[in-house]
Amino acid sequence: MASNPGVSLEAVPPVTTEAAWRGDALEKTGEWVFLLSPEQIAELETLGARFLEENPDLRTVRAEDYPLAACADAVKAWGRDVDYGRGFVLVRGLRTHLYSDALSSAIYYILGLHMGDPIRQNEMGDLIDHVYATSDKTMDDPTALSAKVRDKLVYHSDSSDVVSLMCLRPAKEGGLSCLVSGAQIYNEILQRRPDLAPLLLEPFHWDWRKQDHSAPADTYTSPIVSLVDGVFSMYAGSLYILTAQEYEGVPRLTPEQIEVLELFDKITYEEGMAITMDFRPGDIQWLSNYAALHARTTFWDWPEPQRRRHLLRLWLSRDAGRPVVEGFGKNGVVQVRSAPRDGAQEHPDAHFDIYSVSVPRLMS
Repeated sequence: MASNPGVSLEAVPPVTTEAAWRGDALEKTGEWVFLLSPEQIAELETLGARFLEENPDLRTVRAEDYPLAACADAVKAWGRDVDYGRGFVLVRGLRTHLYSDALSSAIYYILGLHMGDPIRQNEMGDLIDHVYATSDKTMDDPTALSAKVRDKLVYHSDSSDVVSLMCLRPAKEGGLSCLVSGAQIYNEILQRRPDLAPLLLEPFHWDWRKQDHSAPADTYTSPIVSLVDGVFSMYAGSLYILTAQEYEGVPRLTPEQIEVLELFDKITYEEGMAITMDFRPGDIQWLSNYAALHARTTFWDWPEPQRRRHLLRLWLSRDAGRPVVEGFGKNGVVQVRSAPRDGAQEHPDAHFDIYSVSVPRLMS
């Protein structure tokens, strides 16, 4: 099990870096929005068009194949914000209303290659996933997939170093992206209940099956907080800790663990903690899974399929030198893009080119 061996409460002081923020303060600044320049937009459109013409295999294409000039410094700045700053940035300005979905996907994937290495998001091997409602199920249905429903999503972390979303089309109403600082949540718990704070550094069982119906195991283990060499990281989402309790063999949560999870959720949803953003077409959000939790409000779609809310998602492995405890968060979930898990055969429905992934595969 992943754990933080030898860490005591005295070794985990409040977090005072930029990663500890309140949404009500950040929303007033707008410093988290990066507006692309005409030169940067032109460069990305040119590279995206070349990507479409060459149609490379998504499993093997490299950032060096599509070098950046006008956008190079911007990508470095986004990386600094994600790794060492507030933990996220929103990039705005792409003219997706003029693009095909394939061109938007190509530009997005190129930027993703420069921000990290895309990883597989499910057992099918998808490297770009679609957040596109194909079902009216709600999240209390155990068969619901969060990326395929209109229901609200509670705060959680994904199984990667960086999670990114690109908006092709927003919803008719709702669907706000909500972020909250993991460090600020921890600081509040430490202030209010210092006796419970150390429990966050102990391993919990997480429901893997509910996150990915084809997962090779029911659960995996990870602490909520990692502290290595003074670097604080968080991986959270109490829903999957609670549903993991349904599996045989998973240790029962102690009263104290339940109490700290309830306090965690209470603080997370307190007024002023989160920042919300209403995606516009072309917006790209880069987010560190170690720094911030994300959620989504319920949304209502347009009746026409071609106008419905449609986001693209990338999971990235990013080598930023961030130390975390072994198996933290992503654990065995992460799959490199070049080969399926444990050398298994490719899924028969796998697609590894932009033209195949630019249109969502409808699900029941």
